[in-house]
Amino acid sequence: MIEKQGAGTWVTHAILIVGVLTVAFPIYVTFVASTLTLRDVLAAPMTLIPGPHLIENYSTALFSGTKNGTPVSGMLLNSLIMALVIATGKIVISLLSAFAVVYFRFPLRMVFFWMIFVTLMLPVEVRILPTFKVVSDLELLNSFPGLTVPLIASATATFLFRQFFMTVPDELVEATKIDGAGPMRFFRDVLLPLSRTNIAALFVILFIYGWNQYLWPLLITSDHSMDTIVIGIRRMLAAGDDQVEWPVVMATTMLAMIPPVFVVVAMQRWFVKGLVDSEK
Repeated sequence: MIEKQGAGTWVTHAILIVGVLTVAFPIYVTFVASTLTLRDVLAAPMTLIPGPHLIENYSTALFSGTKNGTPVSGMLLNSLIMALVIATGKIVISLLSAFAVVYFRFPLRMVFFWMIFVTLMLPVEVRILPTFKVVSDLELLNSFPGLTVPLIASATATFLFRQFFMTVPDELVEATKIDGAGPMRFFRDVLLPLSRTNIAALFVILFIYGWNQYLWPLLITSDHSMDTIVIGIRRMLAAGDDQVEWPVVMATTMLAMIPPVFVVVAMQRWFVKGLVDSEK
C-alpha cells in the first residue's frame, strides 16, 4: 500500500471533499426545497437556506399528499412490505436451490442449474408480458402477492450461494455426517452460520432492488391504495393543468430515501464483509 505524505495528503482529501460535496449537493437542494413554499421554490435563483415550513410540508406529504396523490405513509408501507418480501423471499429460495444443487445428487441436476442460470440472460422486457398474463389469470392484480411473488426468484443469488457452498470443505460435510446430522441440520447449523455475511450483503442489495421497482408495480396496480413510493412520486409530477406542489414532492423524495439509507447504514459492516470476505 502506498501512503501519501505532505502535499499528497492534502490533494487526496481535497478530491474526497469535492466528490462528497458533488454527491451531497443535489440532496441538500432537495431538502431545502422541502422546507420552502411553492413561491420560494419557483423563485430564481432559489434560496439555499432552509425555510420555516419543514413540519408543514412533511406533515402534508405524510398524512394528506398532493391533489393527485395519496398520503406518503401508505405508499411507504407498501414499498416496505414489497422490498422486505422480495429480499427475504429471494434469499430463502436461493439458499434452498443452491443447497439442493450442490449437496444432492439427483437426475438432471446440472441441467436444472443451467436452466436457472440461463434466465440471467433474458431481458426483463421479454419476461414481463407473459408474467403479467399469468398474474392476471390468477387474479392477483392489485394485491401484494401479485406485487412480490413474480419478482421473488433470483438466478444471481442462486449462483452466488452455489459458488460459496462449493468452497465449503468436504471434511466439514464428513464430520457432520459422523456426528449423525441429517441434511437439513447440516444446512441449519453449518451452512447458514457460514453464509450470514453473504446473506447480509445480498439482503442490502435486494432490499434496494425491491424498493426501487417501478415498471412492475406500474403494470399490475391500478388501485391508488397499492401505490408504492416510486409510483407515488411519478403520479405527483403528473399534475395536468394544476401546478406541481414541489415542496410536498421534495418532502416525499426525502422520506423515500430514509428506509434504504437506514438499511445500508445499519448493515454497512456486514455488507462490506460479505462482499470481500467469508467466515469459513
